Amino acid sequence: MADGELCEYRCPREGRTLVLTAYGPDVIRVRYADGEVQDQPWTMLPPEPVNASVRTDSETGETILTSGLLTARISPEGHIRFQKPDGGILLEELAPGDRDLPAHSLRGFSGELFRAEQAFAHQEGEHFYGLGQDPNDLFDLAGAVLDLCQQNTKSTIPFIVSSRGYGFIWNNPAIGRVEFATTGTRWVAERTRQIDYFVIGGSEMPDIMHRYTDLTGHAPEFPEWAAGLWQSKLRYETQDELMEVAREYHRRNIPLSMIVCDYFHWPQQGEWKFDRKYWPDPEAMVRQLKEMGMHLLVSIWPTVDPRSENWISMREKGLLVRQERGDGAMMFCRGPETYYDTTNPEAREFVWNIIRKNYWSCGIRNFWLDEAEPEMNPYDYDNVRYRIGPGMEVSSLYPWFYAKNFYDGEKAEGQQEIINLIRCAFLGSQRFGVVLWSGDIASDFDSLRRQIKVGLHVAMSGIPWWTTDIGGFSGGDPDAPAYRECLIRWFQFGAFCPVFRIHGFRTKKNRQTPSDPMSTWCPSGGPNEIWSYGEEAYQILKFYVLLREQLRPYIIEQMKLASADGTPVMRPMFYDFPEEPFYEIWDQYMFGPDLMVCPVSEAGQRRRSVVLPAGEWISATDGKRYPGGQTIETDAPLSRIPLFLRAEGALRPELFREAPEESRPGQAE
Repeated sequence: MADGELCEYRCPREGRTLVLTAYGPDVIRVRYADGEVQDQPWTMLPPEPVNASVRTDSETGETILTSGLLTARISPEGHIRFQKPDGGILLEELAPGDRDLPAHSLRGFSGELFRAEQAFAHQEGEHFYGLGQDPNDLFDLAGAVLDLCQQNTKSTIPFIVSSRGYGFIWNNPAIGRVEFATTGTRWVAERTRQIDYFVIGGSEMPDIMHRYTDLTGHAPEFPEWAAGLWQSKLRYETQDELMEVAREYHRRNIPLSMIVCDYFHWPQQGEWKFDRKYWPDPEAMVRQLKEMGMHLLVSIWPTVDPRSENWISMREKGLLVRQERGDGAMMFCRGPETYYDTTNPEAREFVWNIIRKNYWSCGIRNFWLDEAEPEMNPYDYDNVRYRIGPGMEVSSLYPWFYAKNFYDGEKAEGQQEIINLIRCAFLGSQRFGVVLWSGDIASDFDSLRRQIKVGLHVAMSGIPWWTTDIGGFSGGDPDAPAYRECLIRWFQFGAFCPVFRIHGFRTKKNRQTPSDPMSTWCPSGGPNEIWSYGEEAYQILKFYVLLREQLRPYIIEQMKLASADGTPVMRPMFYDFPEEPFYEIWDQYMFGPDLMVCPVSEAGQRRRSVVLPAGEWISATDGKRYPGGQTIETDAPLSRIPLFLRAEGALRPELFREAPEESRPGQAE
């Protein structure tokens, strides 16, 4: 091959074309199209130079394409089998005749769009993880049928890792689904131009994640200042209210990394500026927070209201998402709203110029990119048209371009540390400095249990910066003992997530209905600061804030590694211990290489079992040592989350000083 030439296999047959390409070390890309395949990488980075080969097996007639540790064997009929160096099968397309279905299917619609299906053979005992976030309460995805789309609480990142030792990318932003069935795996795109997928081989799970990160992009380095607690609630109504909360944290000597100015601080959706009646001096607010060692995170919505000052201009310039039918409203929230079209570069420039004028000029450097799916009611993807194509074909790209919009804008202003919060993501979103959070989830133990699994799937989807609304978003009475217990357990879990952030719409009692329309439509929830849940809870939560501060050097070290090679900070047990039992364990996980976290996710639970991997482990609570390779029972009082340290690791139990004693039942405020 000549320099820069890709090693590939091409097979045209009956008007259709199958192409396999050695896309990088241990990576093979497969495309199947009606006519000629398209070089549409979507969000994937360009291919890397690779030592690859292609040859024909004279005995079988198979074509053999090898890239590093991964080999694809293509039969004369076009059937593909992916193998390890020792010949063991990693992944195999459905064989001709199996289930009376072809391995790949394209069914034509109008224009150049097709309904596509790609099927693979079932492998007994295979486990699947990743695919972004979905609060479906599943850890192992084997047996599941899952939609491929973007919605509030659901973020599709079409990448999975298999217990058989490969990664798989469905390189397609179309609306669709995936079936991990006992009869085989099938990926479906409802409208697309071609089948396009990547297979990643590797000797171990970390190798797969490193290759995946090279393909989709590395996260920038995580800002050290952002590793502590982020304080948020729905919503601080005024500048004075937010600043008083910040000052109270400062008076109590409790460090905050970030405090959040949430939605509807603006006069109207689509104006992207402070309502100066309630936020009279944002420049001073930023300055005063900085003096206390805090940053400000400001909510941005991509919604545009017909009553906003930018509506007519944006509509005339074609900067809004269009509908195929109807009046143009995609959701109702204080009015009929549509969205700016993030896939349109002119729209991105228009919005960033407003952000620069109204926020950046005030010293604000961090943005909360909410409503990123975009949220629609109902989710009629076939009724949406973006600049780059119809919704059924490209909808999953909206959050990717949304994150890119702000990343590119900040980079152009010379900003080096970029960190923005977002509610949805796609393949490669991590390279834009986003923290993905899991959306508007419920405030109960059931939701907490689901979030542990969600966080581990996100970790295996290539997004290293992740968080939840600690305590859940919807509901939660700060005065109710049962909810206080849930909040404490969630806060303990949150302290060992990549990003540590409390948020939610808490119950607020005896609220008078105000005459101001902004407050009428967008009420503020109840208090959600760490002192809002009684003295017992306050002492526990304060302990974990300060413990997180103690762990900053360790956390930053893991963040640097995630940026360098894609190693997840928070990760399932099987990532470090690829033995069969750990493919089923979701309620304990590794936080970096030396700390095993064992959350409590049931009401009233005060003991739990812990599976100890091989080696020696130290309880962070009492310093007791345990040999690995066994299951133990450990205490889990309300004041403590069970934590275990690798004996040979860098962390010592002295760092985890005593938590406050648990009060007797009924004594909590």
